Amino acid sequence: MIVPMQKVYVASRQADRDSLLNALRDLGVLHLIPVDPEEAVADEKTLGRLDSLGRAIQILESHHTEGDALDMTPQQAADETHTIHRQSVERQNRLNSLHRQMEQLELWGDMRLEAYESLVAAGVEPKFYIVPDDDLSAMTAEAVAAECVTQISQLHGKNTLLAVIQRGRDEFELPESAELVEVPTRDRPSIKAEAAEIDTALKADAEELNALANLLPAMRREHIKVHDEAEYVVAHRGGLEEGRIFAIQGWLPAAEAGDLSGKLGAVGVSAAVQNLDPDEDEEPPSLVRYPRWVKPIKALFDILGTTPGYREFDLSPFFIVAMPIFTAMLIGDGGYGLIFTLIGLLFYGKLKKAAGSPAANLLLVFGITTIVWGALSGNYFGVSPDDMSHSGSLWTPLGNLLSPLAILWRPVEQAKEGRDLIIQISFIFGTIHLVLAHLRQLIGKAPDLRALAELGWCSFLIGMLGLIWDMFFGTPAWMPAPLMIGLLAVGFALVVLFSHPSRNPVKRIGLGLVANFMPAISTFSDTMSYIRLMAVGLASYYIASTFNDLAWQVGEASPILIIASVLILLAAHALNIILCLIAIFAHGVRLNMLEFSNNAGVQWVGHPYSPFTKTAVEGDS
Repeated sequence: MIVPMQKVYVASRQADRDSLLNALRDLGVLHLIPVDPEEAVADEKTLGRLDSLGRAIQILESHHTEGDALDMTPQQAADETHTIHRQSVERQNRLNSLHRQMEQLELWGDMRLEAYESLVAAGVEPKFYIVPDDDLSAMTAEAVAAECVTQISQLHGKNTLLAVIQRGRDEFELPESAELVEVPTRDRPSIKAEAAEIDTALKADAEELNALANLLPAMRREHIKVHDEAEYVVAHRGGLEEGRIFAIQGWLPAAEAGDLSGKLGAVGVSAAVQNLDPDEDEEPPSLVRYPRWVKPIKALFDILGTTPGYREFDLSPFFIVAMPIFTAMLIGDGGYGLIFTLIGLLFYGKLKKAAGSPAANLLLVFGITTIVWGALSGNYFGVSPDDMSHSGSLWTPLGNLLSPLAILWRPVEQAKEGRDLIIQISFIFGTIHLVLAHLRQLIGKAPDLRALAELGWCSFLIGMLGLIWDMFFGTPAWMPAPLMIGLLAVGFALVVLFSHPSRNPVKRIGLGLVANFMPAISTFSDTMSYIRLMAVGLASYYIASTFNDLAWQVGEASPILIIASVLILLAAHALNIILCLIAIFAHGVRLNMLEFSNNAGVQWVGHPYSPFTKTAVEGDS
């Protein structure tokens, strides 16, 4: 439910300004609106400290604590962290450059420039050439009229590096394929020595950062305190100072608006408070209060960073029902569902601490739903109960036990029938999903005449299901052609007549046709979008099944390869699980945030309710 808001104006004496702001921060209920947004910013010094601490914390979070905590303030630790991190980045860049130079000098092997320079000083200056191996036999000292011809190294591409020495003159009789190579300015041994020094320095930097990581708790507390300081300055500068009066404005839940004056008076702050209902052109912040059974879906909204507009509908009850079902169909594997469930149960405490209880509970919901769907569709790690029943091994009893559960899909014996059934289920779920979206709009608009347009969309969507069914599977017995055409025609007529009510029939019909012609066509693509539930789930099954067969063939070839077979299974299923997780966001979230939300009239244009408050600091009493 989106909580009703009221706009509040609070005024006090200028002398009581700090007392008022501190009292409001302690109450933690007022979402402030600056009078002049350009002025409502913290000073550069505070913002600089906030940024410095935040970036230092982010750097140190990737390091483990080591040694004793250093004797320095959190800000000093942040500055030191940035200095060391900047040096490490520069050193790493230099090390990468040295590695590239070593690759380029590979043809010279470990030749030292000191040895070459000694030869030159002694009057012996070798010339170096790259020669194809086919011409190598012609590169003897006698053939090229030189004192010495020596092979230095074998190169890639059937080439060889040669050194040619001839004192007194520079011309040799060389094959045309010989390519002169300039002596490098650095040799590999000196580059290796420099790289070793840099590598030692990087290890020292890492140890220093590990030591600084001991100060992370103190740095986090300092970051929170500086953040609160910045918020206080913003609140102060966002108010109105007029003579001896200080005033601020903001939003707060309507249920708490009437008590604000009394609560301020209870802490000794005298202030005038005025409450107003929001105007039509105002957009209050959105505060969504979730029923207990809906709370897990909040984790998804937090990840996506989406908030419904104040005047939009709260779709969280629909999401908590649809998302687990879609997730289960997209993953399509009861074995994977079991993995998600076990992770959720075994690491519930850690997940709750790291991401919050909604995220931990949502993982369990997804896992259990996927187990149920996997049982219905007969898919466990790409193996069906029929495969187990006919395996002739210890898996046979398990397959016989699970076979009666696989009532939806026999992916091996009845592949086409299974696919068709899942497609049909996808379309039915999609139609129900979209019809519910319009029913939600109907409830919100009733008793306005525009509610009849939403009823028309429901009729049109059901007729569209019949049309799509006819295209895929032939005319359904449950929806003969006359009924299908009637649902489409009556539905579209209701949409045209009541989406823009007007006493002028020409205007009513004209606006209705113009506004709804393209959306009516879009219902076809919206309904068709749900076929992805079948397609992705089927792809997940075939990926798992194919790698199972590959691993079996590898293991069957030789007992020595059993370990390789196990590694193939682990890597393949791990990759498949990752692809399934991507599919949840790429497809499951899309069906809810795009197709369903558009049909429900929700554009997610809201901004979250964020009251002015003091952040709790760990360790504070």
